[in-house]
This record gives sequence, C-alpha cells and structure tokens, in this order.
Amino acid sequence: MTATADTATGTMRAAVLTGPSTVAVQHRPVPVPARDEVLVRVGSVGICGSDVHYYRHGRIGSMIVDGPLVLGHEAGGRVVDTGDDVDTALLGQRVALEPQRPCRRCHHCKGGRYNLCPEMEFFATPPIDGAFCDYVTVPADFAHPVPDTLSDEAVALLEPLSVGVWACHKGDVGPGSRVFVTGAGPIGAVTVQAARAAGATEIIVSDPVASRRERMLDFGASRVVDSGTFVPDDLDADAFIDCSGATPAVLGGIRAVRGGGAVVLVGLGAEEMLLPVQYLQNKEITLTGTFRYVDTWPAAISLVTSGRIDLDGMVTARYPLERAEDALAGGDDPRGMKAVVTVSEEGA
Repeated sequence: MTATADTATGTMRAAVLTGPSTVAVQHRPVPVPARDEVLVRVGSVGICGSDVHYYRHGRIGSMIVDGPLVLGHEAGGRVVDTGDDVDTALLGQRVALEPQRPCRRCHHCKGGRYNLCPEMEFFATPPIDGAFCDYVTVPADFAHPVPDTLSDEAVALLEPLSVGVWACHKGDVGPGSRVFVTGAGPIGAVTVQAARAAGATEIIVSDPVASRRERMLDFGASRVVDSGTFVPDDLDADAFIDCSGATPAVLGGIRAVRGGGAVVLVGLGAEEMLLPVQYLQNKEITLTGTFRYVDTWPAAISLVTSGRIDLDGMVTARYPLERAEDALAGGDDPRGMKAVVTVSEEGA
C-alpha cells in the first residue's frame, strides 16, 4: 500500500447522522483500503432525496437507521492510496464513485444484474457509511476515471445521472421515441437529459410546480405541463418514466402509453397501489421498476464529457462539510434543484 495523502494524523472529518434530524461533525479514523480497493479523498457530494429521508425519518421502507450513519452516496474525488493488488498508476487519478459493493458471486452478480445482489453494500444505506467525510474506500473497478475537464460537482452528479441512464435503458428509449416523464426534480432532469441523448425526439414533463416545470425546458424537454390539470390519455408515448412516486402520476401516466410501450417506475412512492391490469395486459405494456443501475458510468461520463448532458447547471446550492445538516434540512425548497456538499477542492 502506497500512501500519498496527508493522513499523518490518522483521522478525518465525518458528518454523522446521530439521531433524528441531527448531524454532528466528528473525527474518525481514515479508512485503510483492502487489497482490491482504493482510498479516495472526497471532492463533492450531492444531496439525494434518500439522504433527506433518512435524515428526517430514520428509515426508507425496511431500511432502518439504528445507529450512527454517514450519509451521502453521490460522490467523486481523487485516488490517494491503493490496496496491494491495485495498480499504483491510479494514484492521483480523479474518479467518480459507483457507491455499491456487490458480492460478485451470487446468481444476480454473475448474470450481469449486480444491482440486485442480496448481499449488496451501498453507501449511506444502513449500516454502510457514505461519503460525507474526507476519505472513503471503494473497489478499484468502481472508481471510474474522469477527465480534469469535469467539475467536482459534475463528477458527483454522475451518480444520479446513472439513475436516468438506467431508467431510459429499461424503457427502451431510443431514436425517435416519445417519452412522458412525471416529476421535475433532479431525477426528472437527468432522465430528460438521458432521454434526449438517447435520441428521443419528444419529451413531455409533468409536475405541479410551475418553476420546476419551466426549468425542464432548459434540460431538453419539448413541452411541460401542469400535473394538476393535464390529462395524458392521448399522448401515445413509447415510454412513461415516473420520477415522482406519486400514485396519481403513476396511474395517469400508464394510460399515456401506446400499445407495446413501457412504464418505468423510478420514484419511490406508496408500497402498494391499484393498477389498471386489463389496460396493461390488453396493450401488452411492459411495467418495470428500477433499482439503482448496472454499468452506467462509462456512458454517463462520455455524455457529460462530450457536452451532451449538463450537470453543472443543476446545482443551485453549495455547502461546506461542516454545514451538511443545513444541506439536508433544505431539501424541500421548490426553488432549488440540487444541493452539493463540498468536502475538498478538486479532490486534492
């Protein structure tokens, strides 16, 4: 193991969720990379809706925070140390972090569906700590090299972009597609951009908040509509991608899909809802959920590097690590799009 970071004290800062709506900056030991891992000095970390949910409610479904937890899974930085089996040429490399650690042995992993691994360890999902800290370790092949032309913030937001890329993949979005997206938050924005990059020629976005709707036009939407008044029955969309989790949006969006089209559920909503089964059956509509992503980083990095997708334009608020709690507490501001916590400048 070859150390290049200034880790002489052996400790680092970590913003720790210590209780409901309570975050404290603590000093913790700098982690040591395992043989197949790299140690990354964190640059920027995006605030995700799941982080806000854990902060406020202490759980998401069956995933319960039952002890101190470091939040944050949208992250990038710079490699400052390598495990014994990792090529030291990675030292100094800026990387985007794919925040998951599958077992690599189970049926799902070997079948190319590692996102479904039952032994998955995912950043900021209890009890696995996330990236609101100075240093993290990740498997070397899940630290994806990025060019210096990308900002730290864009590198962090490759993670939510991966959600949009995966959603479009699951919806078979391609050249000439007509896509209906509900929810004009950050995931809606990256989904719209991913759909446009995939070749969709018409992208309609629905949301109840006018300011959020209008912003989608800047990210590539063809048209925006008020979800409170718009009836999407005659859209004849090739793909409907729900990024809201709202039951009315899901039920309305299903009826916007043409025969043989696809419904992709991305937003986290009710555990159960009544679906129009006969409509789905008679039109042979594919209905699928999404759970994170698989092998999306190479495409996401290429799309942003080429200028086809704008991630920097999504950032509307910035906080230092010491104010991570303020970033989490401000998650409901409809005027905001994406908040980012800056841990270090340029991952240096």
